[in-house]
Amino acid sequence: MANEKYITIPELAKLLGVSRIAIYNRVKKGQIPATKIGRTYVITDQTIANILGKEVTRRGKKRIDAAVRKTVREYGEVLKQLGKE
Repeated sequence: MANEKYITIPELAKLLGVSRIAIYNRVKKGQIPATKIGRTYVITDQTIANILGKEVTRRGKKRIDAAVRKTVREYGEVLKQLGKE
């Protein structure tokens, strides 16, 4: 934890191009993990990498795998036909 870097909610909002309120709401809902230090919430660089899609977590990989299986199950024949074209 000592090697982790942190960013504040306003900094993350600016980085993503969204409002601070939108980020605060996601933190409150638990969609973005954050730690409260005093009166300030901070987000780790690992979380930011996940948000920006630079790194995929195990949970993210499981969600992607499930989505691929569902797509193949529901649209397998259509995908085969598209592959032939």
